[in-house]
Amino acid sequence: MKKILQKTAVVSAAIAAIACTVSVAARPAQAAEKEFTFAMITHAQPGDTFWDIIRKGANAAAKKDHVKLLYLSSPTASGEAQLVNNVVSQHVEGIALTLAFPDAEAPAAKAAMAAGIPVIGFNAGGDAWKDMGILSYVGQDETIAGKAVGERLNKEGAKSVVCVDQQQGAVQLEARCDGIKSTFKGSFYTLYVPGYDMASAQSRIVAKLQQDKNVDYVVTLGAPFAPTALQAVGMANSQAKVGTFDLTPRAVGLIQEGKLQWAVDQQPFVEGYLAIDFLWLNKVNGDVVGGGQPVLTGPAFVDKTNIADVAKFAKGGTR
Repeated sequence: MKKILQKTAVVSAAIAAIACTVSVAARPAQAAEKEFTFAMITHAQPGDTFWDIIRKGANAAAKKDHVKLLYLSSPTASGEAQLVNNVVSQHVEGIALTLAFPDAEAPAAKAAMAAGIPVIGFNAGGDAWKDMGILSYVGQDETIAGKAVGERLNKEGAKSVVCVDQQQGAVQLEARCDGIKSTFKGSFYTLYVPGYDMASAQSRIVAKLQQDKNVDYVVTLGAPFAPTALQAVGMANSQAKVGTFDLTPRAVGLIQEGKLQWAVDQQPFVEGYLAIDFLWLNKVNGDVVGGGQPVLTGPAFVDKTNIADVAKFAKGGTR
């Protein structure tokens, strides 16, 4: 798995470098080109700061590529599908779409492509984009990421793990928990919490830890839940450790303080940046990036061994 993680990082860096090189090379002709309008549609829930980093990457690419960017989000399957329909009727020229609810989104995405609007999948739905006929996919393979976490938990000697899922039915979160379960050798339990209601999430985690004293690790599927899980561990008088998927500046601080064990970084800035840049490359040069395979941006573990290198970028809001 370590080799897979290293290979992922190398491939991601190479793709980013190629995209930047092509974009720079095309710059002299850009002044004569029209300004494209692209829509980025996500399943972000209110209060999830993870998406701020996605959006910052998308904005950086839009500025470089002379693109007008429309950022829209809905945490529900029907809502995200409706947003796709809306931007199609507005005649946008490209759509970057998270595929958290592929069954519901597929008809709208196919309608967009039938109308001549290229669609790039990113962040969620790495197992669904090909069946939907989407051009490319940028993001983390969540099953691989989950399996890597399960193997790390085994190495750390964990015996009983709780996986905290904040959005039941979102395929990428289900894949993370399922991935952990497939490689972890101990007891495993998925705990669903109601979105970003942190008081309710904390209460449910506390109740689970008090009910099962054997739990020695809590894994959250979103970095904003890491501080909540740490508070819950303290309230339950538990000795459980906490790790998380995704990275935020707050999570970086908690790793530096030795409170959070690690974070699985899928590099959201890169996801947002490449999703928009790949749309631009398709419009100006007919490029389809990935060769029929996903362009992986993770997973990579951030822990006490490399946190100093990451922290300086987290301060700028890009990690």
